[in-house]
Amino acid sequence: MTILEQGNITIHTENIFPIIKKSLYTDHEIFLRELISNSVDAIQKLKMVSYAGEVDGELEEPEIVITIDKDNKTLSISDNGIGMTADEVKKYINQVAFSSAEEFIQKYQKDADQQIIGHFGLGFYSSFMVAKKVEIDTLSYRAGSQAVHWSCDGSPAFELTDSTRTQRGTTVTLTLQDEEQEYIESMRIKQLVKAYCDFMPVSIKLDGEQINKQRALWKESPQNLTTEDYLEFYRYLYPFQEDPLLWVHLNTDYPFLLNGILYFPKLKPDVDVTKGNIKLFCNQVFVSDHCEEVIPKFLMPLRGVIDSPDIPLNVSRSALTNDRTVRRIADFIAKKVGDRLKSLYNEGRDEYIRCWQDVGTFVKFGSLNDDKFKKQVEDIIIYRTTYQPESTTGETPAVAETPTVEVQSQEGDAWQEVTSTSTEDNPKSNIQNSTSNYTTLKEYLERNKEHHENRVFYCNDEASQATYVELHKNQGLEVLFMDSFIDPHFISFLEREYSDVKFSRVDSDLDQTLIDQDKEKEIVDPKTNKTRSEVIKDLFEKALNKPKVNIKTQALKSDDAQGTPPAMVLLPEAMRRLREMTALLQQQNAEFPEEHVLIVNTAHPLIENLYDLSQGSIVQSSGQSPSAELANLICQHVYDLALMAQKGFDAEGMKAFVERSNQVLTRLTQR
Repeated sequence: MTILEQGNITIHTENIFPIIKKSLYTDHEIFLRELISNSVDAIQKLKMVSYAGEVDGELEEPEIVITIDKDNKTLSISDNGIGMTADEVKKYINQVAFSSAEEFIQKYQKDADQQIIGHFGLGFYSSFMVAKKVEIDTLSYRAGSQAVHWSCDGSPAFELTDSTRTQRGTTVTLTLQDEEQEYIESMRIKQLVKAYCDFMPVSIKLDGEQINKQRALWKESPQNLTTEDYLEFYRYLYPFQEDPLLWVHLNTDYPFLLNGILYFPKLKPDVDVTKGNIKLFCNQVFVSDHCEEVIPKFLMPLRGVIDSPDIPLNVSRSALTNDRTVRRIADFIAKKVGDRLKSLYNEGRDEYIRCWQDVGTFVKFGSLNDDKFKKQVEDIIIYRTTYQPESTTGETPAVAETPTVEVQSQEGDAWQEVTSTSTEDNPKSNIQNSTSNYTTLKEYLERNKEHHENRVFYCNDEASQATYVELHKNQGLEVLFMDSFIDPHFISFLEREYSDVKFSRVDSDLDQTLIDQDKEKEIVDPKTNKTRSEVIKDLFEKALNKPKVNIKTQALKSDDAQGTPPAMVLLPEAMRRLREMTALLQQQNAEFPEEHVLIVNTAHPLIENLYDLSQGSIVQSSGQSPSAELANLICQHVYDLALMAQKGFDAEGMKAFVERSNQVLTRLTQR
């Protein structure tokens, strides 16, 4: 064997190898991504010199082959790319400060479509994190080149000799350290290739089997993709998840290069809106599952892929620096998402409503956190409402359940619809209640300004507040359903944005429209010097014996008194919000307050009968008439029923409620 040269690698510090082994990357497994990226880089370079007419003959099918030798504890990564001469090895391997990729781009920069993935140099040295010896066998594409062999044992010393290699390309062989033997296990290598290199544009083989998916959907033209292509890609990225609502295919090359597909998933109430779900790539090389610096905070729950070589990476290629380009990319993504939603609202409101339950969370969260986005979408924030237009039957048209594909075209950077859906193809796909209508806040305020100007009635729990909602509806008061988990924060935000607008939950107080003012004018009984309502109030105060419960008697307006509740528990808005905020800050559940209002509906037949019952004159030896005792039990039962509309009972409370109910029924059935 002829030794061509021996010497020391040119480095800026003699401590570089210990630094590489301990600190170059957080995860040692990254070395495989770097070596495979370099191999892809070498293959792309060969294509470019071939396009320039500098390669004789046809190029074989590009591939990267990974070989495991458990006996010798070695791992090899081989490519059929451009290869290197002895001088290039000395320059690009021995001199860490230089990069072959930089020089190569300068020479072939006219072919802008061919992106160079990595810088063959520093990435190569990541192999010393896991290897005690690294060898290179390489043969350049240049005619008459001599194959060379380079080896280094992790010290600054290297050895360069002739090689017997006959195939153009490069093989990097790592003799693994004893504590890094996991990298000679086939399953571990497959796992890493899927994690980091799955979408690289070159076939990666292990034991004769291709182990990467290779097709990067986001790099393809949207016009060539079908709905099933997008859905299949989403299912591959996020297995065992529900299909997305819709998606956006991003494609721009100015003022930065960016490709990607962003999916709007169906959201769960317990979603962590601070955790990123979008995968970040750089020229199809996986970088990170977290790209908080690139994606605006409010779009973190989106899923999909963002790929851009213009996003600056640090040496580990797994963290981003917060520079101007990154901020511009974030603003670009936010604007395009806003544009898409506005387009959907204006051109396909039924589809917009179909998606609103999930998309609305993004829109509201974005409005809370991004002023630019808020201004963009403030007119398309909608709320489910009790309002029923007189000109319609109250039924919303059925909408397609299959998500639509929305892409960003390259002409003028405008949105265009690629795949549309038809309601005829999906007659059973209406996911909203058929009687649901939606409105914007502006429409609500305009519609109700004569009834209750700048006041918004809302409901945040349709089941427990159904009685209150029905009471408002019967008197022509429109109620908005604000029952998303983000709505408590959003209501406060809206009140800051619209300082003259007051939001009142349907169970906070009673609007004067709901009260029968004529029945409030009662005659004073000369015997007791009290009105009928005052007697009823005294009756409830004595029966309940709860000083912190503020009992009020009012006649609720209704065409059917039996259809109104006999009593209602109200929680004043300001007090309730303060308790909820305190509980949130203390990370506790907001307990039902002892101080609340009990409205006794004096117009209800039950309360009228209760009044008559309490006037029984027969007094037993106990000092109380049987009718008065029964009235006392009924008062407690009415209060229990009112409480049940607001909160569930605990075990002790439920036991007491059942016992009192049995007592009431027993007394009512006595002869």
